[in-house]
Amino acid sequence: MAAPIDILENDIDKLSHDLLKKLLKDHSVSHHFNNERNIIWATSDYTRLGDGYGIHDQITPEKITGVRGNLIQPRAKKSHEVQQQRITDKAEVFTPAWICNKQNNLIDNAWFGREGVFNTEIDDCDSHTWKSSEEPIQFPNSKGKTWQDYVFAPRLEMACGEAPYLVSRYDATLCDCLIPIPQRIGLFDRKLRVVGENTSTADEWLVWAFNALHNIYGFEWQGDNLLLAREAVLYTFKEHYKYKFHDTLPTKTLENAAYIISWNLWQMDGLKFVVPDSCEWAAPKSTNIFGEETIEKCSACEKGETTGHIGIRCNVVEWRNTTMKELSRTGSKRATYIYPNLKSAIKE
Repeated sequence: MAAPIDILENDIDKLSHDLLKKLLKDHSVSHHFNNERNIIWATSDYTRLGDGYGIHDQITPEKITGVRGNLIQPRAKKSHEVQQQRITDKAEVFTPAWICNKQNNLIDNAWFGREGVFNTEIDDCDSHTWKSSEEPIQFPNSKGKTWQDYVFAPRLEMACGEAPYLVSRYDATLCDCLIPIPQRIGLFDRKLRVVGENTSTADEWLVWAFNALHNIYGFEWQGDNLLLAREAVLYTFKEHYKYKFHDTLPTKTLENAAYIISWNLWQMDGLKFVVPDSCEWAAPKSTNIFGEETIEKCSACEKGETTGHIGIRCNVVEWRNTTMKELSRTGSKRATYIYPNLKSAIKE
């Protein structure tokens, strides 16, 4: 029987409550308010459930576990009505795996300087698919083109949804079963394939798998999609390890991976470079001479501009440079790097 695509929050919580907490954290909002905050729903799909499920409410473990452990589901398992509504509201259209593969192949064609590196595309009248190459990946005999360079090459998926370009555990549009590890075509899957082909011990694999994890990024508006994407990256990480070593990763290692994932896949309005709707719900407040509280209006929102918004701007870690950069089109602000070294990331 084929394994289901849905990752159950109850299973994650049972394995480690801290693991689920890490997958829900929003570092940008936490830094802004100087306290622990989670990603928000950023969709009206769940408001029927009452308090705590509003558009601007945080997603907490208690809201998506227990009797509501099946609340958040991949697009392929959502009703047709919900899918259509999301297309209307947020232009949410998920891409078939074969198209993701074609576009990811274009990236690798440019990087390697040749075609058919990871797989050969098969297009006919009845279907679109691919056949993965069976031999280990061969790297160009030139400077900056080693397998280590490939692992370090940064990859970003914009408006990532469930992150089908980064990880290809399943086809987000068609099926309800997992794609076998050797056939996966995600950008992170490709990095992990290279890691698997060039390492022999579990410790060595972990070092380079964490380097690969450091160098994939994505942002998404809707909180449920973002959680699904984060979960998919985490499970891809542990599934590749199990495929190579026929063993399971320690919980602490998964928690450290989840910490990186919570930084690298973040919640953002990609047109304004701020946390969704934060110009409204996190707008600065002041008190006038009559003691009345007023909320600052965002002139950039009122003018329909893409810069100058007063909302919470998003932070992303530059892992190799050990700094945190504030993401904006107009400049960057340095902040303290809070994850000291790779060894602490994989320490048991």
